[in-house]
Amino acid sequence: MALARSPALDDPLALRHAGRELLGLALMDTRNLLLALLPQLEDAADGTLRRRVLTAGAWPEWWIGRNVQRARGPAAATDQPRLPSLEPRLDDWLAGADQPSLDELRNYLAATLELTLDLLAMAAETDAGLYLFRQALRHEDRLVESLRETLREGAPPPRPDRAPLLVPARRWVLGQPAAAGAEGGYVPEAERGFEEVAVPAFEIDAQPVNWARFAEFAEDGGYDDDTLWSSAGRQWRDAGGHRAPAFVEQITGGVVVQRGHAARARLEKAPQQQAAAHVTRHEAEAWCRWAGRRLPLEPEWTLAAATLPRLGFAWGDVHEWVAGRARGFGAAAETPAPAAALDVPRPGLGVLCGASWATLPRWRHAGARRFADPADDRHCSGFRSCLL
Repeated sequence: MALARSPALDDPLALRHAGRELLGLALMDTRNLLLALLPQLEDAADGTLRRRVLTAGAWPEWWIGRNVQRARGPAAATDQPRLPSLEPRLDDWLAGADQPSLDELRNYLAATLELTLDLLAMAAETDAGLYLFRQALRHEDRLVESLRETLREGAPPPRPDRAPLLVPARRWVLGQPAAAGAEGGYVPEAERGFEEVAVPAFEIDAQPVNWARFAEFAEDGGYDDDTLWSSAGRQWRDAGGHRAPAFVEQITGGVVVQRGHAARARLEKAPQQQAAAHVTRHEAEAWCRWAGRRLPLEPEWTLAAATLPRLGFAWGDVHEWVAGRARGFGAAAETPAPAAALDVPRPGLGVLCGASWATLPRWRHAGARRFADPADDRHCSGFRSCLL
């Protein structure tokens, strides 16, 4: 008889404070989720996808198994020599000079997971001692999410239209206090630090813009009206000849999208009330100008997501673009942690808030954020709008 799955595996707060036992279960859980996607990669016969899956073993091996300073956590030196890899062909695999078979890939993933769990069992049960193991979990969970987005076998649920919501003025805290020396749990890089801001009253959509509303923009000539697009947006639109979001084969007379990947690719009609997805920030900004509205500010979006779900504020179908640039909060912006390959606030990037249908439940919370290029349409990204 199968053992009951621990509810803590899906609890964002529990995972941030996970000790060795829960963290070990989570690392096995994410590896099982990854392995369940491998049959689709076999159909794809895509070396690039296999190299992405390889990082599920190579990342924790580099930062944990091969890192003699793993116990120092965030204080570990990043320029120290590493121990040899379990797999002598790893560098060739990662460089694309050779490609592992699926059996070789499975064997490497099994060996690296076993090593990670053995080292976890000996780790100090402190934030520093568990830091790189928690980073490894986040890295692999994000890989699973990214592969789900690439394989496109899922989609947001349709939602009935609801009236916009009015949000009264109040003060709000962005981010999370950094656990500097204290046992404050794990905080993803993009959420480290905090700022308190005053948020004036505003009106915001109750759910992301759906295909019906987005198609109106395209049917009204929105892609051809230069006045709706920023200079960078026009450059992106014209360079690629874009007239619809990515993976949309038909935008007028009913939205038809591509589902699946490679050999499993197929066309499906998207429900009109499903959130528009794979939308760039350039497209989101153009739609808002066309509608006479604007993108939410990050404090507005986060405040609404944290306080208004009972009033109908629906989020978590798509990652949502907000106005503003990628940045850290407070002093944490100046102190990037080691192994922080995810969500580094580089110049030119924008902010995506929340989660999507592909995000694992343990990373779904109102303060979740990540950074992306405004022209990036690989993410399951959408948007909602506010009254000007």
